[in-house]
Amino acid sequence: MSVLPKFDGAAHARWLLLTSLALNVVFVGAAGAVAFRYGGGAVPLTHVTQINHSVATRLRQVAATLPSSDAEVMLSEFRADAVKVAAAQADLRLSRQALRDSLRAEPFDANAMRAAMATTRTARENLEQVLHDMIATAAAKMSVVGRNKLADWPAGRDSPTLTR
Repeated sequence: MSVLPKFDGAAHARWLLLTSLALNVVFVGAAGAVAFRYGGGAVPLTHVTQINHSVATRLRQVAATLPSSDAEVMLSEFRADAVKVAAAQADLRLSRQALRDSLRAEPFDANAMRAAMATTRTARENLEQVLHDMIATAAAKMSVVGRNKLADWPAGRDSPTLTR
């Protein structure tokens, strides 16, 4: 006569299965609650649109806020001045690379870095001047409504600027 209880493998397997299913339901519920809490529905894309820093993208963003005829004026001026804008951007990019190179130079020369900074500042100002001239030329051809929309851009404080 044995004092130990009889082990029923089938009953033990059923309880193990039920316990596992209950834990899975709890974990799925917790994951769903977290997803619901932090998912929040639609993702605001205001910051995602700031990722692309190209002048063309920013001008398209500005043009999208204008009446269609004024947007076409803005974009056609940009196409007409595309070579000047690209050259000014290239100058700025090259001057920034020269500045980086001056920082990495061994031995370091502070005067060379200052000169590179001055060149970069001049290149940035040149790009801004080219863009401002292009926008002014476009604005002269726009309607009053388009110029007012242009004056209101950027709409929010966190909106991107053209030359940043």
